[in-house]
Amino acid sequence: MVADALAQAVRQQLGLGRLLPLGTEHDGAWVTEHAATAVLRAAAAELPEVRVTALHIDLLAPDQAAEPTVPAPPTALRPGPLRVAGEFLAAAEQPLPTSAERLRATLYAVATDRLGLVVGAVDLQVTGLLDEARAAHATQPPGGAGPAGEAPGGAGPAGAEGRLGPRAGRAPSAARPVSDATVEGRVAGAVAAVPGVARLAPALGGLTRPVRIEGPRAATEAETPTATVPAPARHAQVQVAVAAGHRAVEVARAVRERARAALLAEAPGTVTVAVLVTAVDAADTATRERPEDGRGPQNPEATESAGSATSAERTADRA
Repeated sequence: MVADALAQAVRQQLGLGRLLPLGTEHDGAWVTEHAATAVLRAAAAELPEVRVTALHIDLLAPDQAAEPTVPAPPTALRPGPLRVAGEFLAAAEQPLPTSAERLRATLYAVATDRLGLVVGAVDLQVTGLLDEARAAHATQPPGGAGPAGEAPGGAGPAGAEGRLGPRAGRAPSAARPVSDATVEGRVAGAVAAVPGVARLAPALGGLTRPVRIEGPRAATEAETPTATVPAPARHAQVQVAVAAGHRAVEVARAVRERARAALLAEAPGTVTVAVLVTAVDAADTATRERPEDGRGPQNPEATESAGSATSAERTADRA
């Protein structure tokens, strides 16, 4: 428990947020809260009548969450319906319920269709008017605090990190090339070729290890299974960034299958794979030139619209 609490604290400091279940308990996939909220904020930024100031995603009913069919990353949430909670500013010319419903529908659609999250509720709170916030911000000196406790530059409520979701920041960079002389390197090469994988992007458990394998790694390390000696069990954790235009959960499923096949080619036995999506690229990121190793752009940045703070709660129907 102490180790889990420490890992969770470190993860929050790194800006990853929670590790959210991607799909169902059978998919063996997770996505960082930072990556998920960046996609939702970018979609919300297309709505001119609102400005999202905080987003947070958590399990809707933790006691009803299922056990995943593969070992999960440390402190990852168990699969189950999620609750998206947000705060936003709304334009005065639009009825508040209309603006809230439009935003709710956008967040729900993007979370389910673009990412593959199982969303059970979207709760929104309007905390102010957009025009008033802009006017108040215009009177602030350069670098000063924004309206209503907003961080400098209109980046949202100060100190909201952890309470209402991670802030925007630099997305995980592409991993350094892994030698094909190792099992991890060969699995990484197989995964990098999966359609929809922008790059190998480790953010958890070491920034230079996009593939981590527990158990015998190569055929020379594994005993040949016999009637009395069971085949060795192995588990791999793979971290990737998803390219623009691809559904995150479907890419994660394909990565699992490719990684599993690569490990079975190394040695027979029981193989499980967990996939962690650490970034989901925006359309402009996908157009950047890929490096010569074909494993995606180096140093992309997450796109996330910022805002200030907002009242009226809405709950979405179950997916």
